[in-house]
Amino acid sequence: MTKILYLITAATHWTLADGTKQPTGFWAEEALGPYEVFTRAGYEIAAATPGGVPPTADPASLTPEFNDGPEGAERMQAALRDATELARPMRIEDVRIDDYDAVFVPGGWGPMEDLPDDVASGKLLTAWLASGKPLALVCHGPAALLATVDGDGKSPFAGYRLTGLSNAEEKLNGLADRAKWLLQDRLIGDLGVDYREGEPFGPHVEVDRTLYTGQNPTSAVPLAEELVKVLS
Repeated sequence: MTKILYLITAATHWTLADGTKQPTGFWAEEALGPYEVFTRAGYEIAAATPGGVPPTADPASLTPEFNDGPEGAERMQAALRDATELARPMRIEDVRIDDYDAVFVPGGWGPMEDLPDDVASGKLLTAWLASGKPLALVCHGPAALLATVDGDGKSPFAGYRLTGLSNAEEKLNGLADRAKWLLQDRLIGDLGVDYREGEPFGPHVEVDRTLYTGQNPTSAVPLAEELVKVLS
């Protein structure tokens, strides 16, 4: 059976430049939409987080405001309850690459807090790229790639074409001017990637070799569907 490893943030807040802790976690739509795609395809799901800490869904991502009303919010909350594998993560250090066929990294502001500096995550993603198996990251999820930069300032992802939440979208989110850094800037400046962006909050997916990336929440399901195509 095909097995997908979710690499998920364990953060419950995002520390802004003034020290304010913005409540967050993973963005529910970006984890649960793909979860439905993968399970419908018959795939098995497992999860890993820093320290094996159960991940937290950003409270805002479960509200009617971001789910087309109360009924949508109820469906999202039910989907979260049903995704029991995500609530029982292993430590990233305990992941055996040979056990999985693909890695999926959902976004939310949480990955901006813990994954860019998580050594175990950086080692896993570096080894995963070398394995030749597909890796998919969406929205703020590509922040995890920053942990692959070595002591010489180099990353195996340098030169890859990818996307992730754009500066324009972060500004529309309302926190860009309070952030310590913006994802697009560091993907280009620290990783040396070929960053591409589409219209703000419209679906946009980039595929370069075994790297699959989606720009924003509306890109999560199309990204998962691309992954299913290559795994079929």
